[in-house]
Amino acid sequence: MSSSRDLAIAFTEARRAARALPDYPGTLPPDLPTAYAVQEEALGLWTDALVGWKVAGIAETWRPRYDAPRLAGPVFARNFRDARERRVETPVIRGGFGAVEAEFVLRIGRDIPAEARPRTIEEMQPFVAAVHAGMEIAGSPLATLNDLGPGAVASDFGNNAGLVLGPEITAWDSRAPSEWTVRMRVEGEVVGEGSAGRVAGGGPIASLAFLAEHLGRRGRDLPAGSWVLTGMTTGVHVVKPGDRAEAEFDGVGAVDVLVTAAVG
Repeated sequence: MSSSRDLAIAFTEARRAARALPDYPGTLPPDLPTAYAVQEEALGLWTDALVGWKVAGIAETWRPRYDAPRLAGPVFARNFRDARERRVETPVIRGGFGAVEAEFVLRIGRDIPAEARPRTIEEMQPFVAAVHAGMEIAGSPLATLNDLGPGAVASDFGNNAGLVLGPEITAWDSRAPSEWTVRMRVEGEVVGEGSAGRVAGGGPIASLAFLAEHLGRRGRDLPAGSWVLTGMTTGVHVVKPGDRAEAEFDGVGAVDVLVTAAVG
């Protein structure tokens, strides 16, 4: 069986070199604790600053093997893009996995201490300083990462390659998640529609509640100023370098990106 460190080295070296991997570089993690052990090793090897986290739902078909409603992965400073006033460029590894996801992004206003216990939506709302329209850039050196399931995804930084920040949403706590509607366009064509109500497990604040407990079990707090990608709303839309993607948030504005090829 591959060691956590060997897997972490393989993924981080491939990411640094912007080099695609032909296969999973070792033994697939049999469960989420093993996958997060790889992620923790990779965090120790990565030199960029941690600015937040992504949360993603785990499909029911994977639950017998990976017993959790969601998974988490880190977001780093060099992959953060501010698209509130302009289109931005976001790199993915050519030959690897690349996708865009329209998401609601939370800015944390107060430190959330590392406590390994469940949290309620009501408990977590006061920690949210702002909610923004946004986009996750999913990405990995391994093109088949998503197909291999949550263990593979969690082991490679949660399949994250970036966070794109869009306009702030005012009065976000006065509307039901199902009323926050979104559509995604890739190369001008609508590829998915949805709302914050599609976010797994009860909406964006429920994702934060999961993340706080999850990080607490890893002994990690969530500092004020962190950003949280809360989960896809319109689907996972595969893209390649050269594609333009635009997420339209009704009544809020749009998030516009040009996908480029990562360079090592």
